[in-house]
Amino acid sequence: MLALPSLLKGGSKAVGVHEAVKLANDQQGVFIDVRSAEAFKLGSIPQARNMPTADIPAKHATLPKDKPLIIVCDQGRESVRAAATLRKEGHAGAVSLEGGLRAWLQAGLPLTKKN
Repeated sequence: MLALPSLLKGGSKAVGVHEAVKLANDQQGVFIDVRSAEAFKLGSIPQARNMPTADIPAKHATLPKDKPLIIVCDQGRESVRAAATLRKEGHAGAVSLEGGLRAWLQAGLPLTKKN
């Protein structure tokens, strides 16, 4: 049972909510929300950029390679795959937010709505 979380992640790099905030504050980490544009508009992490998973192959070059990228989805599953794709494309600092936006909300952290 204890090994199950690491097996599910497939060796991917994931960070908890508090570590993600620390990356953003201390290393100018960038939150990348891979949910749909519609879901992003309903509520997202403040200062997050929206880049749906399907857009990553075409748009990853617009992301900084010298800063941590904290990849966010709803529950933390899709972000694992997106972070792995970004690392393959040269974004070594790409990590997944464990538990996704749900974990962010459970930690009592704010969301912002986009118009």
